[in-house]
Amino acid sequence: MIIRAIDGLNEIIGRIVSVVAVVFAAIIIYDVVMRYAFNEPTRWAFDVSKQLYGFYFIMLGGYALRHRAHVSVDLVTERLGPRTLKIVQIAGYVIFFFPFTWVFMTQSWDFALRSWNQGETTYGAIQMPVYPLKMAMCLAAGLLLLQGISEVLKIILNRREELA
Repeated sequence: MIIRAIDGLNEIIGRIVSVVAVVFAAIIIYDVVMRYAFNEPTRWAFDVSKQLYGFYFIMLGGYALRHRAHVSVDLVTERLGPRTLKIVQIAGYVIFFFPFTWVFMTQSWDFALRSWNQGETTYGAIQMPVYPLKMAMCLAAGLLLLQGISEVLKIILNRREELA
């Protein structure tokens, strides 16, 4: 039940956020056409597309983990037996993954609050607020942490079919 809920949440978020790629690609194409076909470059396209790309990139971490798209060291683990592999995978999550995502989440929360309180904006051609992207970092870290919990539960419960 928990595995299905976490996987479903990251699947839905991943599919929704993937649409952002189409949006920032359209903005880039629009800017290129305006710049080279009409000699009328936009002042906002670079800043907006950069923010959207940052949002897109950071928000898909949990989705990528769910689909095993992150880099792993298979060279070492492919030679291990099933029981040893299970122990190594769980230890990897406990020693490295969970502490990293916890620090990422808590620090990005502080980072976002500071940005919000200061009214931080970009320094480019247009001044856009930065705090939404920094808040997305905290949300993305939370989604990544949840997906890590799901992956560990799959390992413990031998639910290999749900790992892919």
